[in-house]
Amino acid sequence: MVDRGATSADAAPPDDWPARPELNLALNRIGSFDWDIDGDRLHLDPTAQEVLGVPPGTSVHRVEDIAGRLPPEDAARTDSLIAQALKDGSEAYGVYYRVRTGDGATRWAYAQGCIRRDAQGRPHRIIGIVRDATEELGSPVRPEADEERRHQTSVVETITAALAHASTVQDVIDFFKDAQAVKHLGSDLLVLGLVETGRIHLVAEGPSEHFIPGTRYTRVDDNFPMSEVIRTLTPRFIESPGEFAASYPWLWERIRDIGIGSAAYLPLIAHARPIGALGLLYRDARGFTQQERNLFIALGTSLAQSIARAMLFDQEHDLAEGLQQSMLPRRIPDIPGAQIAVRYRSARMGRDIGGDWYDVIPLPGGRVGAVIGDVQGHDTHASAVMGQLRIVLRAYATEGHAPATVMARASSFLEELDTDRFATCTYAEADLSTGVLQVVRAGHIDPLLRHTDGTCRRLPVSGGLPLGLSADFGHLDYPVTTVELDPGETLLLFTDGLVEQPGTDLDEGMRRLIGAVRDGPYDLHQLADRLCNVIGERVGEDDMAVLLLRRHGPGVRGGGRLQQHIAPADPEALSAGRHMIRAAVRAWGARERSDEIELVADELVTNALLHTDGAAVVTIRMLTGPERRLRVEVEDKSSALPRRREPGESGVSGRGLLLVDRLADVWGVEPRGGGKSVWCEFIVPGRHEVAEGTTDD
Repeated sequence: MVDRGATSADAAPPDDWPARPELNLALNRIGSFDWDIDGDRLHLDPTAQEVLGVPPGTSVHRVEDIAGRLPPEDAARTDSLIAQALKDGSEAYGVYYRVRTGDGATRWAYAQGCIRRDAQGRPHRIIGIVRDATEELGSPVRPEADEERRHQTSVVETITAALAHASTVQDVIDFFKDAQAVKHLGSDLLVLGLVETGRIHLVAEGPSEHFIPGTRYTRVDDNFPMSEVIRTLTPRFIESPGEFAASYPWLWERIRDIGIGSAAYLPLIAHARPIGALGLLYRDARGFTQQERNLFIALGTSLAQSIARAMLFDQEHDLAEGLQQSMLPRRIPDIPGAQIAVRYRSARMGRDIGGDWYDVIPLPGGRVGAVIGDVQGHDTHASAVMGQLRIVLRAYATEGHAPATVMARASSFLEELDTDRFATCTYAEADLSTGVLQVVRAGHIDPLLRHTDGTCRRLPVSGGLPLGLSADFGHLDYPVTTVELDPGETLLLFTDGLVEQPGTDLDEGMRRLIGAVRDGPYDLHQLADRLCNVIGERVGEDDMAVLLLRRHGPGVRGGGRLQQHIAPADPEALSAGRHMIRAAVRAWGARERSDEIELVADELVTNALLHTDGAAVVTIRMLTGPERRLRVEVEDKSSALPRRREPGESGVSGRGLLLVDRLADVWGVEPRGGGKSVWCEFIVPGRHEVAEGTTDD
């Protein structure tokens, strides 16, 4: 205790008492700085320069002049903290960081700044102090220790970053099978095992296979290091060959020739349960410091999270794909006269479910309907709407409605559902005996047509609004595009997932698809697989469905048949029937009599609809025999036979059968159960008799 006698008050104070602030700061190794933010100027006093390791005689005028004194990670962290303080209105900040010294070591420093702001609150100046904090935080960090710490930290960061791109469990397995995984981890060998139905499945070894018979599948209660860490949920560190041999004699006898000297086995734990184990094996015997053990534990935690995430992705993706597949047709029927291939590829988007679908519908008279569609959205609701649409489209088609009517009714059905979804769709109806193809499109992508010589082109199809929207806006008119599908030609229907890619336009995707079809194999199933592989080569962000239909056999010279169901008050069906007749006349080489055939057929259909209470079914066919005859039949459900009579005074009615009698070569009426069929035939020249150069009107 200091003796404070009575004379102490009379003692004279030191000449410099009280100490000036600059002396106080210098003696305690506390420097000062003044940072003019607006002028980008920085002033450091001599003590601050010494703390920051600035060599004597070096000029410091800006912040950039001292930025290189800090390790990059510390500089980035400090900049971020100061920027946040300037932004959020703080009056001061404090930060610890490392500073490089002249001998290659680093030491700790602490900086504290007071932020001065103008009247508007904008920061314009920082006045502060900087001091040596090495004794506060620990002894100076030597370069070797610093480098080792950075290396150990980078191991976890590198592995975590690499596994961040692994979506599936197979992605994780492939990563650990790669030689780079061993290099990153710093071990000589590694093994990865996953728990499957109570057993441990060894799924990866690296950098090369060292498979030991009897270890591919092991039990959790076996005497293996992987089994032990999974049972105990505790890491196992083996530091010498002797320890390995004593603890696991059976395994040691089989791996001793590999030259293993030590190992670290880590349990992989997710959601409080073991999902696997990772083994890191080293050629040399070595001890594991506490810091290394902590590093391995952190590594195991990161790896377990990646694998658990990948497992969940696989489960959700399998569930979504299974649900989607259950909504699609279980099998594609065999269609005489055609080869059909379909494919569906789901997007790699976890539990997301798409609304893409396809369908093939056998129809009477050698016809087939082909459907491709896509419901808006990627969820269970989209899939449910898709399933309902597929069913109603099939029902409307099998009822015999015209393609335009099928599409219009499907749109009305979707509009009446309690949903805000719409759908795009293409419906094609093909008569395989004649090759006449009627296509209707509702907001969907145009199909492609591959010719017999392998060339491929876009098939322009007139279209209407997507299903649901057309009914909502009252635009249910769907134009029908009629083309001829020659033997050997292939129609390609597909959804936009086959051609759309982020960053590219649709036309570019179509050109790429046309090239793939043109250069693809002739076999239809191989071509479908090729198209799926094209999708697999890039990241799939959307589902994809594709339907390929190829017409078989040589051109039909006789026996062709087309049929159309026409309901009362259905102008779309009536128009489709006219399209069908016109296309058949062209396809069968009867252009010279096309006007007569179309006029007579139209009269018969109109009479059936006007004078009966039900629908009409019009059938046009080419008859075989010594001369080519085209036959038109119109069937209705009325048993009342038509009568030929002279026109009335107005000349408006009575001309139907008179017109048929004068234009057709022969006609008649046949009873059909509860109804009748009115038919007529036209003699048409053979194809070789048609004058060359004849073109369509």
